[in-house]
Amino acid sequence: MERHDLLHEFPEYQEKIHQLKTDNSHFRELFDEYHELEHEIHRINSGEEIVIDEYMHTLKAKLLFIKDELFSMLQNNMK
Repeated sequence: MERHDLLHEFPEYQEKIHQLKTDNSHFRELFDEYHELEHEIHRINSGEEIVIDEYMHTLKAKLLFIKDELFSMLQNNMK
């Protein structure tokens, strides 16, 4: 199963991700929540956990929402 951690999703922002994790508590909280969700989705996709489709859909929607917010923070911080 392919992983979707932020460093692989946005390799061009690796330094900025590290900086924001250190300097911005809101970014760090979102980053940690994204990582936990991504890990849970990976466990489900690999068959380690079984859930109903609705729950999986909710997890993926939340993951994408957080990813979009983090990406927006990365882009805005580059200016």
